[in-house]
Amino acid sequence: MAGLFGKKKTGAPGAGENSLPERLPRHVAIIMDGNGRWAEKRRLPRAAGHQAGTEALREIIRFSSDIGIGYLTIYAFSTENWSRPQDEVGALMALLLRYFRSEIDELCEKNVRIVILGDVDGLPTAQREAVLNAMERSKDNTGLTLSIALNYGGRQEILRAAKKLCERALAGEDPAAFTMADLESGLYTAGMPDVDLVIRTSGEERLSNLLPWQTVYSELVFDPTLWPDFTKERYLEDLRAYAGRDRRFGGRNGAAGK
Repeated sequence: MAGLFGKKKTGAPGAGENSLPERLPRHVAIIMDGNGRWAEKRRLPRAAGHQAGTEALREIIRFSSDIGIGYLTIYAFSTENWSRPQDEVGALMALLLRYFRSEIDELCEKNVRIVILGDVDGLPTAQREAVLNAMERSKDNTGLTLSIALNYGGRQEILRAAKKLCERALAGEDPAAFTMADLESGLYTAGMPDVDLVIRTSGEERLSNLLPWQTVYSELVFDPTLWPDFTKERYLEDLRAYAGRDRRFGGRNGAAGK
């Protein structure tokens, strides 16, 4: 997965804004894949790929905010990523710390609200303090909600929510009365809409334990572009692909039950 923020990519100012699709997703989730392969193709260390990936991410965050996407979730670091080589994990954690500290001012100026999806307590102390500070500083912002899946595992999230229901049952509530909304209230994404569109870069075609509950009716786009090469123009093409889909939610003719 990519690191977080970085220098803005250069390109044609305003390219693509005039050709936005009429129907945009409310919630986009992106699996930022391909940093390592990008680096290997250039005979660079994998850390260089993660660094390059930060530049792509900043452009996508800016563009999402500018065109009115309500929620953008990025998959930054999974619970499984701890098993990667120690030097690569260390480089990712260093990027995380550096860019949270350097980018929080601009994100707040852009009215972006930051939410962390995952086990914050399991992060190293400096990184934990940085992300908690970012959430606190941005909590009242009303623009784009930037959800960062960090030390995140989808199955673990559902187990965590189920344990909360068990606690309520032990406290005397009737388990037979629990609804899906009760379980959703225990998810990291409580209060957010389900994901409309999942984009995975680099050509891989799997969700890798990202938001299994929230993506049950998501549209999927598997983009062949390696993440560091993913531009807002590529993003716009994927948004157009979404706009051309007929979302049926298990029903017919674009709506459930029709």
